Amino acid sequence: MSETYDVVVVGAGPAGYVCAIRAAQLGLRTACVESGSYEGGLGGTCLNWGCIPAKALLESAALAHNLQHHGARMGVKPVEVEYDFPAAVKRSRMITRKLTAGVKYLLGKNKVDIVQGRGRLAGAGRVAVESDGETREIATRNVIFATGSVMKTFPGFELDGEKVIGSREALGLQELPAKMAIVGAGFVGVEFADVFNAFGVDVTLIEALDTLVPFEDPEIGKALERSFRKRGIRSLTNTRVRQLDREASPMVLTLVNPDGSETAEETDLVLMAVGRRPVTENLGLEKNGVAVEDGFIRIDGWCRTNQPGVYAIGDVAGQPMLAHVGSHEGIVAAEHIAGVAKHPMTYGNIPSVGYCHPEVASIGMSAAQAEEAGHEVVTGKYPLGAHGRALTAESADGFVKIVADAKYGEVLGVHMIGHNVSELVAEVGMARELEATLDELVRHAHAHPSMAEAVMEAAFAALGRSIHM
Repeated sequence: MSETYDVVVVGAGPAGYVCAIRAAQLGLRTACVESGSYEGGLGGTCLNWGCIPAKALLESAALAHNLQHHGARMGVKPVEVEYDFPAAVKRSRMITRKLTAGVKYLLGKNKVDIVQGRGRLAGAGRVAVESDGETREIATRNVIFATGSVMKTFPGFELDGEKVIGSREALGLQELPAKMAIVGAGFVGVEFADVFNAFGVDVTLIEALDTLVPFEDPEIGKALERSFRKRGIRSLTNTRVRQLDREASPMVLTLVNPDGSETAEETDLVLMAVGRRPVTENLGLEKNGVAVEDGFIRIDGWCRTNQPGVYAIGDVAGQPMLAHVGSHEGIVAAEHIAGVAKHPMTYGNIPSVGYCHPEVASIGMSAAQAEEAGHEVVTGKYPLGAHGRALTAESADGFVKIVADAKYGEVLGVHMIGHNVSELVAEVGMARELEATLDELVRHAHAHPSMAEAVMEAAFAALGRSIHM
């Protein structure tokens, strides 16, 4: 390690390991520093205690729900269904181990040196790595921070791992409570509501803003709440949590209702899903003049900080805090350092997906955002209630809504809720990347029957040429 690296990446999550691999592919001598603390290890939070194990549990939940509620109609009568949540957890951990081993293999295959320890900037061109109480320095021409994020909470609702938990503990539960309150109804909250409801837990979702998934189109949140209500998931929106009596049995949660009144809610377990904060402490940032704003490392379109040779990618670099954003930022940063970058980061065409059932997905602008940007807007909405592929999947809740420019037909945004819409958003992203119009969307003959037809049908609706409505 006496030689100077071209790139040292601090953090091996979906931003960091992708960046390290791409840098090495471009001929840069690369090391990746990973502490294994917080919620990660190789693959980071997403792979170890986030995206991947959560989606594994959601697949188990979908199977449990479909057998119980749709099996007989579909010709598979469940004589006796036994829930085994620990088995579902075991499967999710097996998938995680397989993928983590894959990350290690890929780093080795591309000759990236893996350095165990916690890294920090020790000065220009130097990274200090602390491990087992000892510190050593690595010389590098460029350092890229990819230290990710950790769960947030607030006073009175601190995580204790038993009565008040976060997503990490939720992904490893071995014994399910009878009643659970989930505070926060963003994607993490609604996904866990889906999982635990399917396994027989009485779930209440509590959200301080107006709708579930409050940063999506409001129609999406309202549709999701209706679908959840059918399943017995209770949703309390415009509702705040004030205090928690942990000593009561069951615990008592005090809620502030939309009208300002207070009610007491009994629960056996509280799951906090109120967002994440970036990991920037003890990285040597302020000491070395790296600009931090609102807790995030400030970067430009090439992921550069204000200090030469210092980059930041992923959750630590700001919103949107999504794994696929971090991975793409990692590629941009590596290619910029290697001098082969063709384009900087752009953030206006990033897909957003919630994997609850029905799924939620969106990309681009809402109608309100498009109008604020000066567009004359036209929208088209196609409900899935009579959509062939949705009906065959016994999942007809939801719709696809397209927002387009009325004059030119350019697709400005799409907002979807329904069966497998996570797979539909890529078509729209590519269409927007190529500045496709509504006419071009409907000119393409989509496979029948497929969920993708719903995008075409929404485009027809926006053009005033609806076929199946």
